[in-house]
Amino acid sequence: MHFPRVLSALLATAILPLSVLGSIQIVPGASWTTVNAPYQHIQAHGGGVLLVNGLYYLIGENKLAGSAFQSINCYSSPDLVNWSYVTKLLSVGQGHADLASGRVVERPHVVYNEATKKYVMWLHIDSSNYGEAKTGVATSDTICGGQYTYLGSTQPLGFQSRDMNLFKDTDGSAYLLTEDRVNGLRIDSLTSDYLKPVKTVFLFPEKYTYEAAAILKRGNTYFIFASDQSGWDPNDNIYSTATNLAGPWATWKLVAPAGTKTYKSQTASVIDINGTAVYMGDRWVSSNLMRSTYVWLPLTISGTTASLVPTPVLSFWSSTNPPQNNQVNWVLNQGSWSPGTTETTYEAEASANVLAAGSKSVDCSGCSGKKSIGYIGGSPNGKLTISSVSSTATTQTTIRINYTNADSAQRYATLSVNGAKYIVAFIPTGDDNTPGTASVTVRLNQGTANTFVFEAYNGGWGPNIDRVAVPVS
Repeated sequence: MHFPRVLSALLATAILPLSVLGSIQIVPGASWTTVNAPYQHIQAHGGGVLLVNGLYYLIGENKLAGSAFQSINCYSSPDLVNWSYVTKLLSVGQGHADLASGRVVERPHVVYNEATKKYVMWLHIDSSNYGEAKTGVATSDTICGGQYTYLGSTQPLGFQSRDMNLFKDTDGSAYLLTEDRVNGLRIDSLTSDYLKPVKTVFLFPEKYTYEAAAILKRGNTYFIFASDQSGWDPNDNIYSTATNLAGPWATWKLVAPAGTKTYKSQTASVIDINGTAVYMGDRWVSSNLMRSTYVWLPLTISGTTASLVPTPVLSFWSSTNPPQNNQVNWVLNQGSWSPGTTETTYEAEASANVLAAGSKSVDCSGCSGKKSIGYIGGSPNGKLTISSVSSTATTQTTIRINYTNADSAQRYATLSVNGAKYIVAFIPTGDDNTPGTASVTVRLNQGTANTFVFEAYNGGWGPNIDRVAVPVS
């Protein structure tokens, strides 16, 4: 996709059990705020998920300050929706030249080696002009207990490597998927300790073409997913199948309907969660990488066919800013998934709402009612109160907030729901006429007496609020 910058990812495939979710929903393309400090939109770009001792771990790139290396971050979650920041696994100044300021450190992927009892991370390591095209390796005794021990970098088997990923097969063998731009996409077997490549198992011969590879195994069939190269802009991603990693591999096919550009995303990883295949992609924003979001969608697999199936656009979205026909929100169940439930939307500028301390209605051409509520927070502590919010059950549920933020950095707001406070990060939307979406999981009471209050966080200005979508149940 990006030339020469490409997508990062953590994990090519994993089989993960799931014990929760209910009405807790995954919202593709929204900003996701950590539930603990620092309350930021998750900075694990190019990330993927691994399950350890009942917790899901998301590992990826920190892009708060642009494309150059800052850190590899780790987050944990019990439900794949509510994420806590854990620690930095690699960071600038860790004592190796590869990890210096201004370097390229991308696509962190982690697998566990049962024989050595080590977590092994592979990464794309490069100079600022992408002239080195190497892979690096790091290890740890724990998934996210602290910094990994960095072991150095090399060109695998003497070939260039930019986009790369890992795949761990059901027999415990591991493979490096590497974009060798000169020769083609490679699948290289690794030594038993997963620290060195052994040989190329298969080389897709199309040169200067495919990147962002990820492998999922279903039964005896291997699915490899990949992206074309189109800079930071998304394209129609593809997949192929085989019954042996050494091939033969079938002709490449589209994984999503033509023209959707994989719902404005690029393949990061594809994982199996208790029987449900989940596509995990990144929606890159090259002008401000910290704005990049995560597009996680259910993947339908039947035999040797894989597809991301389009669904109707929900009315919550402004007609001037619709999504690309992907699930607006969805629920991951035990062994299955379902679309998000019917929603009730609450317009911020509705006459029944209470504006206080300077908050007021402002024009917004892309908002649902051509208006939003601005001047929330700041020194006056402007407030917006939305009352009589309805829920058919007392439950935790994921709401979606349509908003604008014309700044280049995140804005924050405190959202009080029936007295409980949630800190929400609102990433930039580019202007005050193009709404974005932030998701947050809150606890609602059964009935129509729920109240939402948007106000300042640490004295700062909040976003302009367009409206809020609340699941009916």
